[in-house]
Amino acid sequence: MRMSRAVTLLVCAGALCSACGPSTRIRKEQAVTATETEKVKSKFTGPKRRIGVVEFENKSAYGQRLGTAASDILVTELSKTGKFVVVERDKLNKILDEQKLQSTGVIDPKTAVAVGKVLGLSAIVTGSVSEFGVKTEGTEMILSQSKNQIAEATVDIRIVDAETGQVLFADSGRGTAKSGKRTVLGLGARGGYDETLEGKALRASIAQFTENIVSQVNKKPWSCRVASVSGGLVYINAGPNMGIEKGRQLDCFHLGREILDPTTGLVLGNEEVPVGRIEVTGPLGDTGEGSIAQMTQSQGTALVPKDICRLVD
Repeated sequence: MRMSRAVTLLVCAGALCSACGPSTRIRKEQAVTATETEKVKSKFTGPKRRIGVVEFENKSAYGQRLGTAASDILVTELSKTGKFVVVERDKLNKILDEQKLQSTGVIDPKTAVAVGKVLGLSAIVTGSVSEFGVKTEGTEMILSQSKNQIAEATVDIRIVDAETGQVLFADSGRGTAKSGKRTVLGLGARGGYDETLEGKALRASIAQFTENIVSQVNKKPWSCRVASVSGGLVYINAGPNMGIEKGRQLDCFHLGREILDPTTGLVLGNEEVPVGRIEVTGPLGDTGEGSIAQMTQSQGTALVPKDICRLVD
């Protein structure tokens, strides 16, 4: 009889302990998108791309920090892929301020091209937190009480080609984060608003974009620019931090006049004149952002700063 009572007490105690602890669950779901993009593997996977993330605009009626939080989360997710060199926000904002350009939300094509030329970007990501809300649900029974806090976020993003100003990818994602608390016989977790729900809901809505961003940006062949030419040496704006190592060969081209879309006025591309081939001999400086190269093949024309270079297949 004593043994039976002891077992009963242990079972009850275990039930109370399990009921007292808080639980958190994150659920992700893809919203219907205006521009639906399939997840595809890109042919061009080479070196890392230099990309910028503009501070997101907060269009919701909830708080002021959501835009900054959303863009910070995206920067983290993109960095984790190992496919990008994400330009520091301060450096990006400085260029936008100097040229008196919009620094949050959706930037126009001309702004994207202007910033891309200065910072050598492949693409710029813009976006907004279009919806955000928190609600509380609960149930009460004779011996127990439960309370759930649910945060829901909808985030819209656009990826703009920093050379042409064209939109490469646009999508909308929805994320939900849920935090539950339960009490039994007055015992259990108690507390107010769970502030971590904001970040969890935003991350749930943003993380799903990462694969598509990698695929869309990598559809375009990787390229870099000639920064300077001196004494037979060529200096380019791509180095070890982008995966450019000694021995890499690149074909270089002069960029001629821009070819504009007669309907939209957007840049379709440039006329290109082959100049020659270079081979990387080593890194430039300690930052890992540049390389030194030598010309190995020439078409009879000298390289000049801003010439474009692409990897040899």
